[in-house]
Amino acid sequence: MFKKFNPKQDISGQTQAKSSVQRNIRAKILDQMPLLEPHIEEILPKKAPLFIVKCLDRVSILQINGESLFFQHFDGPFIPNLKLLQKYPDILPKIQVDRGAIKFVLKGADIMCPGVTSKGGNMPDGLEKDQLVCVMAEGKQHALAVGLLSMSSQEIKTVNKGIGILNMHYLNDGLWATLK
Repeated sequence: MFKKFNPKQDISGQTQAKSSVQRNIRAKILDQMPLLEPHIEEILPKKAPLFIVKCLDRVSILQINGESLFFQHFDGPFIPNLKLLQKYPDILPKIQVDRGAIKFVLKGADIMCPGVTSKGGNMPDGLEKDQLVCVMAEGKQHALAVGLLSMSSQEIKTVNKGIGILNMHYLNDGLWATLK
């Protein structure tokens, strides 16, 4: 999504959200990520102005005080950026990929099922399709990418073939380069 993102060319405008829109966005984010609730006032303070940055391909980026926090494609889920995920690592379920998958994920590739089910990978049970996950790397401390499950964790373990996680945002992509 952000492989060739260039803010000078891809941003079409920005608007300040009304307080009612800001409340709705905050409620949707809390609904999607209930583990974020203890930190919501630090991340999305009620009194701070929220800006919605419109980009090409129907991508919106949420900013407070010039800091990008979340992005959204069409009317999909609000996805936290990696800087936010590294600051608050427990807001999404963690999935670990093996060492062999790291270089491909860092180039923007989607995560294949064997990269998660192999010896170096780890996937918790009970994750549903279309759920956001934090992609960690074997032997590394910080998040490598933010992904969207294309099948449930049970399906990934039984099928063990094909794309299991869609790579939405990864280290050193175009969005990462624009983050403060």
